[in-house]
Amino acid sequence: MTKYVIKRILFVCLTCFIVLSLTYILINCLEMPTPVSTTPGQVIAYFRNQVDKGFVLEFTSPQDGLGKLLRQVTGGDGITYYYYARPVMDRYFSWLSNVILRWDWGVSTNFQINSPCMDIILSRLPVTISINIISVIVSVPLGIGFGVICALKKNSIFDNVAQVVIIALIALPSFVLVSYLILIAYNSNGAIPPFWPQSTSPTIVKVAGYVVPVTALSVGSIAGYARFVRAELCEVLSSEYLLLARTKGLTRGQAILRHAFRNSMVPVLPSVVSEFIAILGGSMILENLYQIPGVGRLYIAAFQQNDYNLLMTDMAFYTIIGLLASIVVDLSYGFIDPRIRMGAKK
Repeated sequence: MTKYVIKRILFVCLTCFIVLSLTYILINCLEMPTPVSTTPGQVIAYFRNQVDKGFVLEFTSPQDGLGKLLRQVTGGDGITYYYYARPVMDRYFSWLSNVILRWDWGVSTNFQINSPCMDIILSRLPVTISINIISVIVSVPLGIGFGVICALKKNSIFDNVAQVVIIALIALPSFVLVSYLILIAYNSNGAIPPFWPQSTSPTIVKVAGYVVPVTALSVGSIAGYARFVRAELCEVLSSEYLLLARTKGLTRGQAILRHAFRNSMVPVLPSVVSEFIAILGGSMILENLYQIPGVGRLYIAAFQQNDYNLLMTDMAFYTIIGLLASIVVDLSYGFIDPRIRMGAKK
């Protein structure tokens, strides 16, 4: 297992390096964005930061042969500064060294000009994480419990109706569900906020603000867990070893609790981590529609405002989280089921 873990970590690091490198190069093959601010002080401060980090060249007179002029700014000292972008690969190696040596992901171009991108991400991360964690806490027990009931009542009227409802909920697009929930919130006479509460809102309003996003993220997960658990448990209930357990004197409830339920959870529990990452990515639409100041909404805002530094940092966040989750999922199989030992010799 130790050798396997080390290999997986190295593979994840290599994958992360390749993905982020290609993403950075492709994004920077586009025209390099400049601040939309008309305040000379802010613009000069931004470009001075880019010059120090190796992305831009600064001159006090026009230059030939350096490509397109990014910006021409006259400072408070009366001097006119001319800024030109370095070649893409020069910017890439500067960006790579800044990230690896100083964990510096650059500053925002337009969203919050001159603010460190990582600080912006971290300031919005608690909202996104809290909503996703609550939705997982709600969806996992409900989904597993509902799946167990369906499996125990297999082929009954309840099970047949439940399967239709589950398939409908899985097929329901998230943005449609969110739109309906927001519409319901608008007609709730203030019981449920129709948009994310402000930081100055009363505590009860802030708590009620979680109803729409948590419900929107949980419904599809509950249906997915229920379908998965039902399928796994039905397969286990029809196995020979469970019949043997019954012949040894165990009651139906004891056999299900001690053997069937535990074995059916082996492939289910690792999926919780995968589902969390899927919810985290799917919350982008929700955060925009419900006006949640989270990481997902930040991603769209950075894209709309051509803030490449912030966009790159946000993409790195989702990439790193997704790759780390893949390691956790792989390793969790070995801890949940002792019979599974990845990387072991035959």
